[in-house]
Amino acid sequence: MDDHSPNAADEQEEALPGGNMGGATRVGATVRRGHGAWSPTIQRLLRHLRERGVTWVPQPLGTDEHGRDSVSFLPGIVPQYPLPDWIWSDGILADAGLHLARLHQASAGFDTVGGVWRFPARQPAEVICHNDFAPYNMVFTDRRLTGIIDWDTASPGPRSWDLAYLAYRLVPLAHPDNGDAIDSDLAERARRLRMLCDAYGSAQDPAHVLQVAVDRLHDLAAFTEERADQGQEDIRRHVGLYRRDALWITAYADQLQG
Repeated sequence: MDDHSPNAADEQEEALPGGNMGGATRVGATVRRGHGAWSPTIQRLLRHLRERGVTWVPQPLGTDEHGRDSVSFLPGIVPQYPLPDWIWSDGILADAGLHLARLHQASAGFDTVGGVWRFPARQPAEVICHNDFAPYNMVFTDRRLTGIIDWDTASPGPRSWDLAYLAYRLVPLAHPDNGDAIDSDLAERARRLRMLCDAYGSAQDPAHVLQVAVDRLHDLAAFTEERADQGQEDIRRHVGLYRRDALWITAYADQLQG
């Protein structure tokens, strides 16, 4: 399905914050971003999710007149750092875990034959991971989670790969000096980690989530360093931050798993 509405060319474009690695632009009620080899697979994934009742992901709309990917715009607030205080409520933490579980459940039956992914698949490929399931890719309406955006880096992987990154961002599992984290003690973080795992379900073990979070952060540090070496110097400072957070999780794993 192509998005070639008569007035599309006349609508004003607005650059959106974030947008993973390709940048995103709002055009009226749609969001456009650069097309890649993975784009047809992602559009098919979004269609699959919506057909299974996950209506809070963008509707896939094919390509626009410039060959860019097009999806529906999800209205609401997408929080950016520093995160507002209300993001750290128990209700939002539990709701995020529940939404992730529903996404994973709906994605489990997706036909991956012939699929092309921007990020490599990981084993065991239990579900389709969003790969960046974090507050800055969540849409809120009246402080309720109503949408998940930026699906271009999704790929097959284990449930815990997504859950561990959500825990890193929203428990949080980060060094106390990390400016993106809230100021809380180890007991509080252990409580919130258990709450998140319980909300997600599927017998997710906090100890396993912690180990996956460490692996996830080291992987993210290597990926970020590679991008910095290719010219994106502005993100190089994140490399040390991710590695320090991974070391902090390892050092306090016993206390964090409760």
